[in-house]
Amino acid sequence: MVSSADADDSGTRILHVDMDAFYAAVEVLDDPSLRGLPLIIGSPDGRSVVSSASYEARRYGVRSAMPVSQALRLCPGARVVPPHFSRYQEVSRQVMAIFESFTPLVEPLSVDEAFLDVQGVRRLWGSPARIAGLIRERVQAEVGITCSVGVASTKHVAKMASTIAKPDGMLVIAAADTLDFLAPRSVRALWGVGPKAAESLEARGIRTIRDIRETPQETLDRAVGPALSARLVQLARGEDARAVDTERVEKSIGHEETFDQDIADREFLRAELLRLSDRVGARLRRAGWETSTVSIKIRFADFRTVNRSQTLTEPTAVSQRIGEAAQGLFELIDRRDPIRLVGVRAEKLRPAGGGALALWDEDEDWRKVEGAVDEAIARFGTATISRARHIGRGEGRGAARHPKDHGVD
Repeated sequence: MVSSADADDSGTRILHVDMDAFYAAVEVLDDPSLRGLPLIIGSPDGRSVVSSASYEARRYGVRSAMPVSQALRLCPGARVVPPHFSRYQEVSRQVMAIFESFTPLVEPLSVDEAFLDVQGVRRLWGSPARIAGLIRERVQAEVGITCSVGVASTKHVAKMASTIAKPDGMLVIAAADTLDFLAPRSVRALWGVGPKAAESLEARGIRTIRDIRETPQETLDRAVGPALSARLVQLARGEDARAVDTERVEKSIGHEETFDQDIADREFLRAELLRLSDRVGARLRRAGWETSTVSIKIRFADFRTVNRSQTLTEPTAVSQRIGEAAQGLFELIDRRDPIRLVGVRAEKLRPAGGGALALWDEDEDWRKVEGAVDEAIARFGTATISRARHIGRGEGRGAARHPKDHGVD
C-alpha cells in the first residue's frame, strides 16, 4: 500500500520516517558492488547475531537478532559484512539534520527512524504529504539512501503506515480514514502487543483491530489485563494523545559482549561483568546521569537468555557499585553451563545529584578513583588504564562487540 503525491492528508500532522534496511543501505552506499546482493550485517565468524539484513536476504527469512549461523543456513549465498557503527551514526546525523531543516519538532527513536510534527510548518513547506515527499527526495539526493514515511493524525497510526509502505514508499492516512485503515489489521500490529498478549487475544478469537473494538471490556481485561486492554481499546479507536517529544532522554545505558568461545569460567565472567560495569558507569558520569536499577543479561550456549535486575537503595553512577550489583545478580543464576554473551545495563535513569545529601558518602573514595580514571581516559584514551584484574585477559578473549549503547524504550 502506497499513496500518490496528491493523496488526501486532511487532519494529519505526524510523520514517521524510517530508513529502509539502514545498516545494509549504508554498506551499499560505501561499496556499490554490494548492491542487489543478499547482505547480512554481523560478525563473519557466525557466532554473533544479525544486526540488520538487506531486503534480498530478508526474502529468505533472515531477520535482525537471529544468530548469523541460522541466517546463513536460510540464505547460504548471503554476503556477511562486519558492522561499522560509527559510520551508521555519521549517516544518521545527516538524516536527522534533514528532518530538522523542515521542523524543530523531531523525536528520534533510534539511529534510523524518527517522528516529526509538521503542523506548524505547513505555510512554509506545504501539506504533510508534500513535506513527506520532499523529505524522501532530499534523503535520497543528499544522503544516497531511501526511506519510507507514514503520514497520519497520530504517532501510532503514522508508524503503522510507514511499516506497510516499506521499502521506499509513502502511505498517507487521512484522519477520517483512520478507523477503516485500522479495522482489518492484526492485533499484533498494535503498540504494546507482544507475542504472549497476541496469543492470549487470538485464543479468544480476537484477531483484528476491529475485533478489539467489538469485544466487551471484561473479555479484554481477562485476556491481557486491565491496563493493557484499556490502552488497546484507545489505539483501536485511533486515539493516541502522545505528542512528538523533542526532549527524549536515554531510559537506559548498557554494554554487552559476545565471546568467540563459550565461557564456563565463573571468575572470568564476574570480571567481565565488572569491566562492562566500568563502561556503563563512565557513560553515566559523562552524561550526568545516575541509575536506580541495574540489570544483567546472560545468554547461554543454547541461546537461552536470562535477564535479572535489582533496584538500588540509592541511585548511583559509581562503577564499583554497579559492578557489585551485577555480580550479585549473576550469582543468583543457577545454571552453570557455558555462556556466550554477558551484558550490564543501567535503567531508570535520573539527573545526577537529584537526591537528598547523606551525612557521609560511603562511595567517596571510589568516586575519587573513578574521577581520576575518567580524566586519564579523556586525556590519553581507553587503552591507557584498566583494573589490574583485567590485565592479561584481553578484551573478552576476542569478544565481538554489539551496538547496545543507547537508550531503549
